Amino acid sequence: MKVRTDAIEAWEQHVALFAIVKLDSSGFVREWNVGAEDLKGYSADEIIGQHFSLFYRAVDRENRLPDTLLDRARSDGSVEDHGWRVRKDGSQFWAHVTITAIHDDTGVGGFVKIVRDITAEKQAQDEQVSLQRTFAHDLISPVTALRGYLDLLEDEIGTDNRYLRLALETSEHLAAMAGALMADAVSGMRDDERTFDVSLVVRGSATVVLRAGAEERIHFDRLDTATVRGDVLALRRAFANVLENAARYSDENIHVEVVRGDDTVSVTVRDAGRGIHPDDIDTIAAPGERGRLAEPEDGGTGLGLASVAAAVAEHHGALEIDSAIGVGTTITITLPLAG
Repeated sequence: MKVRTDAIEAWEQHVALFAIVKLDSSGFVREWNVGAEDLKGYSADEIIGQHFSLFYRAVDRENRLPDTLLDRARSDGSVEDHGWRVRKDGSQFWAHVTITAIHDDTGVGGFVKIVRDITAEKQAQDEQVSLQRTFAHDLISPVTALRGYLDLLEDEIGTDNRYLRLALETSEHLAAMAGALMADAVSGMRDDERTFDVSLVVRGSATVVLRAGAEERIHFDRLDTATVRGDVLALRRAFANVLENAARYSDENIHVEVVRGDDTVSVTVRDAGRGIHPDDIDTIAAPGERGRLAEPEDGGTGLGLASVAAAVAEHHGALEIDSAIGVGTTITITLPLAG
């Protein structure tokens, strides 16, 4: 019985970390757990029978946010939301909220609402945005100066120099990165709220591949216009990592295609290098994994494909690796189209 009692106590402590509220079909509170009492400050006797909109700020009530969330839970089965919520004493906290519809014979008979206080995470995120704003501001000045010096150099030696052209393209890439960082920091926009043409990002990622001569070997066979939603910087790094690996393990031409489908877009990078051992295909994207065919002089840390896999997963995409020893490797990244 002691073990069972300890287990029950542990479960009760875990449940108390969350505010669990049961609502009727109209949004009035019917049940109230200990976690809800601790988080929101109301006892069960005080809150049962009250409408759950009491927990929302006046501006959110005026905009009918509580009703909108219930409508979405009713139609979709559940809904998630992040935002400020109000305690009994008037103080506010940043909440992660999940509302799930409960179905009975007549339809939606009520809702279960689970609330977690993530104010500390919100504060950490705000601090990160502040650091991002400072970094972007400090980055823009030297990038702008670099572009100015390159323009002066172009006046001196002309526009036919291949390395100067690549330097100019790279400076534009850096300026775009700095501008994107500043725009996100100033507006507070989340990266996953951005939309952009993935073909332009793929094309831009080629300019930052560091392998000597790689820019001459990368051929864009097809570049469909395709708009995706996500973190443009993360995807640019992902495409650049794939191209960097292709240039590292192959001395032949590298072929790139961006092909738009009905609901997705596929970015394919194909090389004619040494390939990946069949036994390594399933693990080659794991952090630190380089594969048994890698040589010490190749360089690399085994983190490139791992970061690619992470970025693709964050964008609800798919990563496919097809390779044969001595024939080459084809990597395909498939992403959902915006909208």
